[in-house]
Amino acid sequence: MSGIRYIFVHGLSGWGSYDETYRKMPYWGMRSGDLMAFLKEKGFDCYAASVAPAGSAWDRACELYAQLAGARVDYGESHAGTYRHARYGRDFSSCPLIPDWGEDTRLALLGHSFGGATVRLFSELLAHGDETERRETPSGELSPFFAGGMERRVHSVVTLASPMNGTTAYDMMEDPGFDPGSVKTPWWSEILARMMARGTRARPDGRDARDYAGYDMHLDRAAELNRRMAVLPGVYYFSVPCSFTDRQPDGTWRPRRGIEPLFVRRSTQMGAYRGKTAGGVTADETWRENDGLVNTVSAAAPAGAPCRTLDKDRIEPGLWQMFPTVNGDHMWPQGGLMRRHDIRPFYLDLLAMIDRLP
Repeated sequence: MSGIRYIFVHGLSGWGSYDETYRKMPYWGMRSGDLMAFLKEKGFDCYAASVAPAGSAWDRACELYAQLAGARVDYGESHAGTYRHARYGRDFSSCPLIPDWGEDTRLALLGHSFGGATVRLFSELLAHGDETERRETPSGELSPFFAGGMERRVHSVVTLASPMNGTTAYDMMEDPGFDPGSVKTPWWSEILARMMARGTRARPDGRDARDYAGYDMHLDRAAELNRRMAVLPGVYYFSVPCSFTDRQPDGTWRPRRGIEPLFVRRSTQMGAYRGKTAGGVTADETWRENDGLVNTVSAAAPAGAPCRTLDKDRIEPGLWQMFPTVNGDHMWPQGGLMRRHDIRPFYLDLLAMIDRLP
């Protein structure tokens, strides 16, 4: 094997190996069994990180760094002050994911859903750090994460059903020109949608409302993050978009039979939505196709980034290589919840492909 460490980062409301929930139901694999254990048996060095379930991309990236490097979480002097929360979090110095973290470490970062934004911002900060934190942090207190200069440790980035340009699941609920309630869905889907909304809602703790995943997944905020996170020239990038909707004669998109029941209402509403954000981002008819929570077009590649359809015989660093759209809903990359999917062959092929790259 190549010596690459494969780091899997969960999405909104998810969990990882530091969480008790993972031992009862692994996020990666779900009811089909722990995907990490399966891949390790096949010779791949895999780890499931645990980051804030509803935290912002910034906070989650800081937590990921602390887990990998074996350090206390440092959210940054400037960031903590701006967003009104403690600067420091949990100390992972006695339980790092990678005990021998150092210059020879090579990471393949895989993020599902909002985990995609997490690993992308993590890579950006690892490479370039943050100028504001360098300027405002007292001498001797700066985390190495904000100093940057560690680009070489990132080998590859994989996003799985990730809202790289945001998701209209959030914007449509705040658009005065669109009434989600006018979209006809089965009566029971509203009950399940409310249950899902409660499960993904952040618990206010006094911090700024902009320091949550829900804010980062708005289209305008995603565009702002994209302007910061340029591709790194030596890193391989892959995206895996999903879709489980069909176009209707009237131009809307509706979920297919077999989609996770939790997604039926939101998917149907997204399939009927079009609008324009305050920041000028237009979500036209091309945004209607979705996987239940994320627009398929948003999961393909960040807007404006160099990209092309995946050609396994011509993989290059420094651009996004887009997998063919998977016929699966938003839970497919995890293994499904009420609908069980055997995702082991997909990940086995994916990691084998990455492992062969220079």
